Amino acid sequence: MNHNDRLTRLRYALNIKDEDMVEIFALGGHSVTPEEIRAMLKKQTPDTLDETSTEEDKYKENVYELTLENEAFERFLNGLITSQRGSKDDQKLVLELTEKNANNLMLKKIKIALSLTSDDLLDMLEDEGVFLSKSELSAVLRREGHRNYKVCGDRYIRNFLKALAKQYRNQ
Repeated sequence: MNHNDRLTRLRYALNIKDEDMVEIFALGGHSVTPEEIRAMLKKQTPDTLDETSTEEDKYKENVYELTLENEAFERFLNGLITSQRGSKDDQKLVLELTEKNANNLMLKKIKIALSLTSDDLLDMLEDEGVFLSKSELSAVLRREGHRNYKVCGDRYIRNFLKALAKQYRNQ
């Protein structure tokens, strides 16, 4: 699962419009146009790949017109927090997203943005058939480098976003 997949699923789950996406990116300190948003969300098919694409790209899934980089995705998540909770004047932006911790950081930032409790997260995952203990969830939400830190797998994020979509799209 790459950042474009995460962004697409999060956009669907929270029912965010293109104009709102542009605003959220801006709140996070990254300017994008609606055309760039659409390119970030649009998958390329093997027949639409350009001449710079390799033979391997033609068979790779989830190739998007515009690849979302670590910094841009983290700025979107920060913008989501700001749009939902407001900004802090003394907030110092430290970018810490890597491919390895992307799911963990995304889960943490969505939890903060939507003011979810750990019990809310556990209930949402349970509704999707994923059963975690409080200590397992706590390990996923810890800072990378902590002795109890555990990497969050794609399965957990997919199921969490499915549950989020059920909750926010059925209101």
